[in-house]
Amino acid sequence: MDVLAKLRTLDLTRLPSRRARLLRRWLAVGLLLTGILLVAHPGSARGAPTTPTVVAARDLPSGATLRAADVRLADFPGETRPSGALSTLDVAAGRLLAGAVRAGEPLTDVRLAITIPASGDPATATVPVRLADAAVAELLRPGQRVDVVAAPGGSASVLASGATVVTISSPEAGSARPLAGPAKGPLVLLRLPEEVATRVAAISLDRPVTVTLR
Repeated sequence: MDVLAKLRTLDLTRLPSRRARLLRRWLAVGLLLTGILLVAHPGSARGAPTTPTVVAARDLPSGATLRAADVRLADFPGETRPSGALSTLDVAAGRLLAGAVRAGEPLTDVRLAITIPASGDPATATVPVRLADAAVAELLRPGQRVDVVAAPGGSASVLASGATVVTISSPEAGSARPLAGPAKGPLVLLRLPEEVATRVAAISLDRPVTVTLR
């Protein structure tokens, strides 16, 4: 601010007209670049320390597996950086999202599903399922084994046995509605053999789904 004040008090009329015009142009360019820097990097431009933070590169739905193109690094000042924010891209690579995120939103540890050791099946997949009864989701814990049950209207049928609970996610108060569509209930990520997971994912879109505890 002191530099700008001195420039304002500079009597340009005493300089030759050509030099005065050049000085005005350079001053205008300098002010423009300063404004761009303040907008693009508000913390660093003011001298505040920043920390590399992993943010979503685009809108991502709940249950998505993070790839290189899904995340990027951005500098966040300490006062705006959320607690538990990730600092390196390799920490997020291959992890599952426990909830939907918007482009530019910082990724924190609670946004990622807990990693569960492989069950031994040669080919497994993780499928997000919205349970018809929210009370059932409150009984589940990561690593727990459950059977997936669907009710076609009359008698119930078992869609999959021995599914592993990866994580449980319920909408936070005041948060935006999930990107994938209207929510029917708490979202549960289940690990299943790949062919079974495909069937469960398809059926759960049309029929109420719940789980039984083992």
